[in-house]
Amino acid sequence: MLLAYDQLLAEGFASGRRGSGTYACGGLGADKSARSRNSALPRLSRFGSFATAAESKSIFPIRHPQSLRYDFAYGRSDLEVFPFEMWRRILLRCARKAPVSHFDYGSTSGNPKLREAISTHLRRSRAVECDPSQVIVVNGSQQALDLIVRVLIDPGDKVAIEEPCYQGTREVLRAAGAKLIPVRVDEEGITTSKLPNDARIAFVTPSHQFPTGAILPLARRLALLAWAKEKNAMVVEDDYDGEFRYAGQPLESLQGLDRDGRVIYVGTFSRSVFSSLRLGYLVAPTSLVATFVGAKWLNDRHTATLEQEALAEFITSGTYERYLRRVRRRNAARREALLEAIDENLGERVRVTGDGAGAHIVLWPKQQQDESALISRAAGQSVGVYPLSPYYVRRPARPGMLLGYSRMREAEIREGIRRLAKAL
Repeated sequence: MLLAYDQLLAEGFASGRRGSGTYACGGLGADKSARSRNSALPRLSRFGSFATAAESKSIFPIRHPQSLRYDFAYGRSDLEVFPFEMWRRILLRCARKAPVSHFDYGSTSGNPKLREAISTHLRRSRAVECDPSQVIVVNGSQQALDLIVRVLIDPGDKVAIEEPCYQGTREVLRAAGAKLIPVRVDEEGITTSKLPNDARIAFVTPSHQFPTGAILPLARRLALLAWAKEKNAMVVEDDYDGEFRYAGQPLESLQGLDRDGRVIYVGTFSRSVFSSLRLGYLVAPTSLVATFVGAKWLNDRHTATLEQEALAEFITSGTYERYLRRVRRRNAARREALLEAIDENLGERVRVTGDGAGAHIVLWPKQQQDESALISRAAGQSVGVYPLSPYYVRRPARPGMLLGYSRMREAEIREGIRRLAKAL
């Protein structure tokens, strides 16, 4: 009873009077309905205003609101074949054997074993020239892009981007107040002859241009590096879907060709493992390592440590490579089914780009089409396809449709294209 009185006194619900007793404080029974339910509207920063506008304009990747039977969704990993039981065992083993000290704050740069594993994998599979000290573990490639923009871009700086371009890159640059200079993409990627003279940095996806799927040939890679050297600019290489190529050997990364420390290489496991893992990395030139480590610390201190430990074992055990080989085989079969179905059902009515790598293609109708009406007609056939236009800064010359195939069975792909032909 005494403890209850003490609690009421401490919280101001009661007051004691010496020699008289303890009484309830007045004003505690105010009518709740009189309270305002409105939220305060503080003045937003420039970034806050942009973030509000971004959410309301739905600039984020488009998904069909209804479930469609033949959904050619893109940008997703193949969850059907991922070895989740193996992953759970590795996670459990890492949690059991970790000393208590491992559950304190971790290294800002990332788990040393994971950085070593990433460095080894990149040298072998992507010809990236780096050592573990240059690898900084981040929460997905989007955080890598955000850190790069924070470190290198001031409001008003001119930045070269691909046209069309990944929304996550474009919008983080807009939020920072950068002046965007779109450079046209053709069937061989960004047209390096059109690069501006006064841009501080260029953002590119050379291995599988997003969203068109073009692969930047060696001559243009060298031209891009020559431009950066001549203009004293930097290049950000977002290696989107670089793990998935179906014909010949992958071209050497820009970072591997760079001899002047001008390329920042960005990669993620969200596409090759599973999206919710949120583990990515950037490979920084030696001169910028300390700067990016400081930026990462200011941003969120460090990335979750247990998942890093598990991913390090997943890679070093060889499981990751085996999984990638299996996904490549499945994607190759799906890609073949998709191209055959398009040839059989759509023939000369469309043109296909981006089929050499990655896990999506772009379908270009040869006759002028209303993009929204076409997508709506496809949905009427229970087929999900996605517009290309949101990825342009300027208005596109003609409509295109993105078709992903990483989560579809071959029979579903063939039937989906047959139905899409009706919509066209």
